[in-house]
Amino acid sequence: MQAKLAEVCSCFRIVGQFDSWEELKVGNINKTYRVTFARENGMKKSYIMQKVNTYVFPHPEQVMENIERVTQHLRAVDPGHAALHYHHTKERKNFIWDGDDIWRMCNYIPSAADVDNRDETLVRNAGFAFGEFQYMLSGFNADELYQTIPDFHNTLKRYEALEAAIRENPVSRAAAMQAEIDYLLSVKEEACLLCRLQAEGKLPLRVTHNDTKVNNVLFDKKDHRALVVIDLDTVMPGLTGNDFGDAIRSVANTAAEDDPDVSHVSCDLELFRAFTDGFLEKTARSLTETEIETLPASCFCLTVELAVRFLTDYLLGDPYFYCAHPEHNRDRTRNQIALAKDIWIKQPQMKQIINACLKEYR
Repeated sequence: MQAKLAEVCSCFRIVGQFDSWEELKVGNINKTYRVTFARENGMKKSYIMQKVNTYVFPHPEQVMENIERVTQHLRAVDPGHAALHYHHTKERKNFIWDGDDIWRMCNYIPSAADVDNRDETLVRNAGFAFGEFQYMLSGFNADELYQTIPDFHNTLKRYEALEAAIRENPVSRAAAMQAEIDYLLSVKEEACLLCRLQAEGKLPLRVTHNDTKVNNVLFDKKDHRALVVIDLDTVMPGLTGNDFGDAIRSVANTAAEDDPDVSHVSCDLELFRAFTDGFLEKTARSLTETEIETLPASCFCLTVELAVRFLTDYLLGDPYFYCAHPEHNRDRTRNQIALAKDIWIKQPQMKQIINACLKEYR
């Protein structure tokens, strides 16, 4: 592997000699390595090298063009702000194709390891980081970006796929999931609210991250302030509610996403408050009234959407999501349904929390 990494690194304009490498076990999509170069003055500098998963991203050149445009804009808006920088080859490309794989190289940013994703201060800082990311890109025309994963958050399309899986029932799992099927079909109209409002022109397209998990923010080792938003592969045109709702779905669940005991599942309103406070500190003045009004509903919509995706995959025999055991997608489905039900009940409290934040930041 060292010889391969050294060969790939040599294609980028990096000062020094290849010194060492290690694989980083982060993320589930791309292969990630930390590579270190030794300079003539004796100093060493590290970089991140990634092999892009071209199954998930069949048009990696579009992914990299999106990243190039977005990171250039971020640096232009605030040159002093930390931002990912992807290095270029001699041909001025930010990736290489070696005949088999797509590789890219970016700056390495030292950060805190093993952070507590349920720490309220850290969650607030993550909300601030994603809000700042969206705010700094508010002047960027989202139509200039590629849809690297078409219909990624098109809940209506996700429902169409579910309904087809129910009809086909290729591995005969539908009967055992009838209660889950009935619930998800019963809330289809509510779950597709954001899609419907977008189609009606009532929600603006923005540049969105589309994978707003806390672990996609790097934090300072000492005070856990947010340093930079990472994992920009899914940055594309989208809705504010997609980023906000998916973040809450991820961070505020009191249980792991695949916990089979749904009695553990609920939406932690203190973590909701923490993320919302950070997010709205940066976005409160730039969001439309409709965007703000639909923030609580977005948490329900995105949670149901993921439940629909998990159930669809389960009914089809688990072709998409990695499964550690045969009932993994079943457990994920039931977990997300339980969370969606709790989020639905807590909509009034969510609105109160949002309104309190707006009074401070508007």
